[in-house]
Amino acid sequence: MADPGTLPSDLDGSTRAAVMADVARLAGVSHTTVSRVINGHPSVRESTRHRVRQAMTALAYRPNSAARTLVTGRSRVLGVICMDPTYYGPVSVLSAVERSARQSGYAVSIANLPGLDRRSLTDAVDFLAAQAVVGIIAITPHAATMAALAHVPAGIPIVAVEGCSGAVPTAAVDQYLGARLATEHLLGLGHRTVVHIAGPADWYEAPERERGWRDALTDIARPTPSVERGDWTAASGYAATRRILARDRLTALFVANDQMALGALLALHQAGLDVPGDVSVVGFDDAPEAAYYTPPLTTVRQDFAEVGRTGMDLLLEQIEGAARSTRRVITIPGLVVRASTARPPNDQGRHTA
Repeated sequence: MADPGTLPSDLDGSTRAAVMADVARLAGVSHTTVSRVINGHPSVRESTRHRVRQAMTALAYRPNSAARTLVTGRSRVLGVICMDPTYYGPVSVLSAVERSARQSGYAVSIANLPGLDRRSLTDAVDFLAAQAVVGIIAITPHAATMAALAHVPAGIPIVAVEGCSGAVPTAAVDQYLGARLATEHLLGLGHRTVVHIAGPADWYEAPERERGWRDALTDIARPTPSVERGDWTAASGYAATRRILARDRLTALFVANDQMALGALLALHQAGLDVPGDVSVVGFDDAPEAAYYTPPLTTVRQDFAEVGRTGMDLLLEQIEGAARSTRRVITIPGLVVRASTARPPNDQGRHTA
């Protein structure tokens, strides 16, 4: 390698940032060879690769990512497709994915879905592909967008986070198990049965949580009350609980997310029922506010950070050459017990659904 000498300078003697030509000159190789080393081309001898890297270190050279994209057609940018970021689950997954991408040396370009349909997802894929992203993570817990993943071109590395597409690799939390944990906790406290407020039926999580609740009851031959359904908001949880109270008496309530559980707590309070003295309540997600509800909410915790890391690992496998698979990697949820659950009241028959 040539003598490093001094850092590159302009005609007026001031130092400047090194460019690729400086690296080539110092290493005694061509501009093309430096480009091949930067982009991991296999045809470069190891001794030459080492000499180029030494030159890059000596000159504190940082590759220009825009130029690299023009040469290779690939960037250090990942595309992320997400839906309405106002929901706690999707926005938590988005944050975890962005953090995992950054730790792996990638930036993130986000495409929000204007609608929950195949056309919206296809447009989002086209938008990200035009930016030369190296791969796409789709946060698509909605049934319509999950189905659309099957039509993403095979040449685009893509992973689904949450949901159950069946067409692409998926990282998800075991929603079914989480619901069983919640229901079995209430049954273990002595409640005869558990009433359920479910989420929207066209989201993957809602039917899975409902199925876990139902199986936990039927496995030990307990009554299965009618399901009320909300839209993930506190207002819908409040309205669903009022409908339940108008027809049933209950001692235990499993709500499909923490926001709806917040509304349920208000409806129970307004009905003169104490939580957990009269009715025990369990939510799902372990949102940061759940520990500060009145009373603090027992809930199912989803490890969104782990889901983000898993999704990133699945995507990197494809970026590095693995064929697209239908592998599904599951993260196990956990139950967080707080003050909103207790044994049923002594006069359980008066309140049981």
